[in-house]
Amino acid sequence: MLNLNSFMIGTMQHQVMAEFYQKLFQKEPTMGEEKWVGWMVGSSFISIGEHSEMTGMTKEPGRLMFNLETTEVQAEFERIKLLGAKVIKEPYQMGEMWIATLADPDGNYFQLMSPWKA
Repeated sequence: MLNLNSFMIGTMQHQVMAEFYQKLFQKEPTMGEEKWVGWMVGSSFISIGEHSEMTGMTKEPGRLMFNLETTEVQAEFERIKLLGAKVIKEPYQMGEMWIATLADPDGNYFQLMSPWKA
């Protein structure tokens, strides 16, 4: 059985992205080395760092997205919007779940989602 434990976001504007995600996660990075930083977020690790093959804004921002779970989708949406995240889709309801889609400074999409109910 596989367990997703981490992912990375490559960028050429690592400082801008690191500052954005530090505000998003509301805590200092767990790890920091030269042009790489990372945080434990829930049970996963996310890292941001300089990647020589990345240039400009992401070309296909919806190809791979990550979800951040919260019981307060609307409140977190408003807070993150004020951090400078681009609004892709305002909070909406899908069944019993609430979902909102935003983009980071490189244009990568991420979503806020209410917890899954079994």
